[in-house]
Amino acid sequence: MRILLSVLAVASLSLLPSGCGRLPGGAPVSEEILTELSEESTEFALYSVSRAFLPTVAQWPPTGKQETLGWIHNSNGAKTQIIQPGDILTLRIWDSSDNSLLTSADQKAVQLQDVEVAANGTIFMPYIGNLNVLGLTPDLARESLQSELEAIVPSAQLQLSMNEGRNNSVDLVSGVERPGTYPMPNRNYTLLGLISAGGGIGLNLNNPQIRLMRGGALFGTSVDALLNSPHMDTLLRGGDRVFVEEDERYFLSFGATGTEDLHIFTKDQVSAMDAVAIMGGIQDNRADPQGLLILREYATSALVAGQRGPRQTRVVFSLDLTSADGLFSARQFQINPDDLIIATESPINDVLTVSNIIGNFFGVFSAASRI
Repeated sequence: MRILLSVLAVASLSLLPSGCGRLPGGAPVSEEILTELSEESTEFALYSVSRAFLPTVAQWPPTGKQETLGWIHNSNGAKTQIIQPGDILTLRIWDSSDNSLLTSADQKAVQLQDVEVAANGTIFMPYIGNLNVLGLTPDLARESLQSELEAIVPSAQLQLSMNEGRNNSVDLVSGVERPGTYPMPNRNYTLLGLISAGGGIGLNLNNPQIRLMRGGALFGTSVDALLNSPHMDTLLRGGDRVFVEEDERYFLSFGATGTEDLHIFTKDQVSAMDAVAIMGGIQDNRADPQGLLILREYATSALVAGQRGPRQTRVVFSLDLTSADGLFSARQFQINPDDLIIATESPINDVLTVSNIIGNFFGVFSAASRI
């Protein structure tokens, strides 16, 4: 039995990693990538992220999906509505005269229902003809129509009510509890008022983004930025289209991470430490905290003379999470869309794996020797 155990021990020790190989693993070892970097034919550049390096990389061109949209800041609008083409007016005319042109003997009022404002801003009234109400408030339009009506029916009085048409409504397309077309109650109707009318933003959206289509232009911002900056609560115009969507930017995680997956940005700016938290951290029993790597690819234009940028289009950033400078730098280093984050494995894991195998062998045969 002793001879058998000795043979097994020697065989087990032969499994230990040698200079020409390592045990199979789910992630690369940082030394493997560094070895590739030392080769003359390498096609990527390696940068160690530190406090001194952060100002340099901050000036490099952006990468990944970058959608830069402008936004319209808030302004004050009129507290009343303004009549536009397509609005529907209801006119109710009261006349107590015995010989009225508009009412009969047993009738004191007549109502003109669903009078639509024409494209040129006019409406038609019997005995008067076409009258222009474009750009008037309902109160001013009533006074104007009353004045025209008194010329033929001095005793008549007019009431006017309005239902907003397309040019006085906005579309809330998606991303809320109740999408639909919403009339503007006045000219001081803002984006947050519209979202509130739609039941609020859906809870399942990750870092929701707001898009505003006005005419042929597209504007955009995030909900987080909007809520933190009241001056961004833009004033709406008739015909605006608003939709809320999830942030489409993402980064990838691979190796000895908590999860290997595609991760949507949870906020506008995601640091390396934010990314570690989003992907579930790194595995304590596998990951090398000194070898957190971020792979990024830059456009060829980033290498143009006079342009601040990396030495190669393919770049690897290395983070050391065991030092104070590395941890602070990881909180400042910004992840770009489409970045790949790799948590490398520690080489010691190979030795630990083989040690566990040897321990199992000795445990089994020790038990067998006692039988």
